[in-house]
Amino acid sequence: MKKVLILGGGYGGLKCAVTLQNKLKDKDVEVTLISKHDYHYQTTLLHKVAAGTCDGKKLRIFYRNILDRVGFIKDEIEKIDLEQRAVSGRAASYTYDYLVISLGFEVNSYGISGVKEYAYGISTLDVSLQILTKIEDNFKNYTYDQDPNNLSVIVCGNGFTGVEFVSEFAKKARSLCRIYGLDRELLKIYLIGRCEQVLPMFDEKLGKAAAQKLKDIGVTMVTGCIVRCERDGVVIQNGEQEEKISGNMIIWSTGVKGSSIIEKSGIKNQGGSVEVNEFLQMPSNKNVFVIGDSAIVKDGDRPYPHTAQIASQMGEHCALSLIRLLNDEEPCKKFVFKHKGTICSIGHTDGVGKVFGFNVRGELAAFMKNMIENIWIFSIANLITVIKKGQFRFRRND
Repeated sequence: MKKVLILGGGYGGLKCAVTLQNKLKDKDVEVTLISKHDYHYQTTLLHKVAAGTCDGKKLRIFYRNILDRVGFIKDEIEKIDLEQRAVSGRAASYTYDYLVISLGFEVNSYGISGVKEYAYGISTLDVSLQILTKIEDNFKNYTYDQDPNNLSVIVCGNGFTGVEFVSEFAKKARSLCRIYGLDRELLKIYLIGRCEQVLPMFDEKLGKAAAQKLKDIGVTMVTGCIVRCERDGVVIQNGEQEEKISGNMIIWSTGVKGSSIIEKSGIKNQGGSVEVNEFLQMPSNKNVFVIGDSAIVKDGDRPYPHTAQIASQMGEHCALSLIRLLNDEEPCKKFVFKHKGTICSIGHTDGVGKVFGFNVRGELAAFMKNMIENIWIFSIANLITVIKKGQFRFRRND
């Protein structure tokens, strides 16, 4: 019996597993997904958990509820041995004939002092819950210590994650202040970016629209290079001058990198990600596929950005190629990313983005963002799960 091992149950790994479950007819193939969690969660919604507008439990979709013909093992991967075709986990070791590496992303500190010690990266469900707890504790403690830094939230990075969190939190802030008996004017919310334009991946028009929406909900935008993070704030540099933005809550969303497991395994990589061939295979090991944030896939000379959208497409393409290989055929045609669009939410009922080449804003953008999240749930589970776990215009957390 041939063994297919899938490491990681994010967008890429889970999509690969579900596709194999639905389309692989060969009963002499054992497919197993290994994840350190019992559940999948949408990383594109973690900012809502951190801001307190979405219950973390709602995001959890348990693997054993959606995988029946594919096995599931809960284990934390520690090392990959390509030569021995073996994987070492915290609980056990595993062998494979075909391997799919989809180990997700980690926060990239870029070597900046104090990031690991004092900042929180919105990277996992657990960390997002920690952020929420820390913010609420700061609000509670203000009554006793009157420390203005407890009411100062600093978000580093004005890309997708930073903007989505800061806007979600800013809209939630008024109700938080009411709950804890605080004046909303005392709360300071900062968004720091290296460039003046918010959401630099979009055109200037959309960037300006997003910036205005953020200003309208009380976000202060700061431009500068971050020098270091400290216990009570962030030091930035503009020209030759340094300036400190004070606050006891620092969110780090300047960028991500691949998996440290890949780095520790001695696999040739760039920041924990592996450059793959046109079939998503590791060039030196054709029985190993690398997808999602673990992979570097190039469009000409430029790598595609790591997104949930491309990870999902890679997972499906990888599964179809595996089916052909298991049938002693050549892999699928070359992987081509079909970019359908990108939307950044600005709170639950607002947003900006580009879909099929057209700019979208406001409630339409928010509606499309929610629809994208729900389509993903439907693609890995069913309609009932969408109803239970999906994102809709009205919600109890409002």
